[in-house]
Amino acid sequence: MTDRDSLAGWRYWIIAVLMATAVAVAGAWIAGAGTRDALITSTRTGAQLRAALLDSEIARFRLLPLALSDDRQVAATLAGAPAGPLNAKLEALTRTTGAAAIYVVGADGRTRAASNWRTPQSFVGSDYRFRRYFREARARGEASQFALGTVSRHSGLYLARRTPTGGVIVVKLEFDAIEAAWRRAGGDTRVENAAGLVLVASDPGLRFAVARPILPAVLAALRREAALPETSAPVLLPPARGNLVEASVPTSQPGWSLSLRRSIGPAVAAAQRTAGLVGFLAVLALAALIWSLRQRATLSRRRTSELEAAVAERTAELRREIEERAAIEARAADLREGLRQANRLATLGQVTASVAHETAQPVAAIRTYAETSVQLLDQGATDMVRDNLDTIRRLSDRIGSVTAQLRGFSRRQPGEVRPLPLAEVLDGALLILKEQLRNVRLERPAIGTHLLVMGGRVRLEQVFVNLLQNATEALAGRPDPTIAIRLTLAEGLVWVRIHDNGPGIAPDIAARLFTPFATSRSNGLGLGLVISSDIMTELGGSLRWLAEERGACFELELRRA
Repeated sequence: MTDRDSLAGWRYWIIAVLMATAVAVAGAWIAGAGTRDALITSTRTGAQLRAALLDSEIARFRLLPLALSDDRQVAATLAGAPAGPLNAKLEALTRTTGAAAIYVVGADGRTRAASNWRTPQSFVGSDYRFRRYFREARARGEASQFALGTVSRHSGLYLARRTPTGGVIVVKLEFDAIEAAWRRAGGDTRVENAAGLVLVASDPGLRFAVARPILPAVLAALRREAALPETSAPVLLPPARGNLVEASVPTSQPGWSLSLRRSIGPAVAAAQRTAGLVGFLAVLALAALIWSLRQRATLSRRRTSELEAAVAERTAELRREIEERAAIEARAADLREGLRQANRLATLGQVTASVAHETAQPVAAIRTYAETSVQLLDQGATDMVRDNLDTIRRLSDRIGSVTAQLRGFSRRQPGEVRPLPLAEVLDGALLILKEQLRNVRLERPAIGTHLLVMGGRVRLEQVFVNLLQNATEALAGRPDPTIAIRLTLAEGLVWVRIHDNGPGIAPDIAARLFTPFATSRSNGLGLGLVISSDIMTELGGSLRWLAEERGACFELELRRA
């Protein structure tokens, strides 16, 4: 090699190192910015999911006072009967539901019965007239308040509802389990009220701190009203700056908002280091490849011009292959991440919404039957009232079965599949939707009790309720609302079709009908068909949508017993 060639080689590698450094710096900056944006979006999504978990937990416990307000033992105890049986019932309910405490307060503010009646901290006999939730429940029918327990000294959310006889049912919900789940998920999570006082937090040290400055008089009033601990200098949370990002979302509890704060510094720095190193090495590798090809081309030119052309062609092919492979790998990585994200969102959405979604219909039906019974009592129709009460009992059993089923799901236990009469399952679903179907013409086949299918009664009934509920809502405003149920039998299989004469399903919704959160209704969750399809798969059957010229049609395939 001549001195001139040696000098050209040194210049080439100096330029290559400078270019590699520039690419490394640019790649690190781009990767850092992209990682920061992705983590900010992820933090907001995480805050929304944690708020959904909190809302679901509160919604589940709101059903307890509603279910107990018309309980016979509650009414009898408030009327002066011994409180022993009611104490035992409330004690069992706290173990079953996970509530911190359940107690019944008379119209005079004195506690008549409580779940902790056996303990030295029993609420029985305590006067709660000073509590805002008691006064508001007496005045408006229901109330909620976050406060510190005067006996237990544990903070929690009190949910109260007035009974028909003037008493008040109170359920206390503590958030220790949710706070522990937030700690395991990472980041600092807190829930604050409208004034900025922190009520629930993954870090116990942040409880009763303030997220923004509060006037001393206002803070003192908040602490007195909620019986919170008095401190001379409340902790003021520092703002999220630098490598900290924070996202705040509202919750279903009035005045409450949830904030999630995360440190993104280590993740951004790691992304920058990785991108910089990869960019630097990639440029040097490319420079080495180009240098090698250049040397090979020089030698080839010295030998034959034909070999030079072959080397140049091969070099171009290698470059194209590198670019195509990099593009394919990048697209595959994006698709894999998109699928993983969609799967996570679908699973979390179904778990956090399942309790409220599957118990709302029986609870609404119970309320309708209860209101109808009051009117029938005024008319003296005791036989019809007795029938309504029997129906309410059956619906209450369904709620208990659904709750037990969901607890089994959380423990990954499979549901029981056994032979059961198809007619009874369909009758149970029509019972729940009796009031909604009052103005709908229903065409159903005569099904004998001898026709047995394989399934779980509650889960199969849940599928029929979801499909009939969707059909009923689609028929709102129709002059001739009609739902037709058709039955087809074959050896070993049964097909049930549910067809309505509504507006049908839009093509954009039909394309993703059985994916989470796909719905055409403004108040819909988009989970009913997903849950129903999963249930049918577990039972060894299937659920399909059939395209029709008019209305919507869904077909269930069941195994005959």
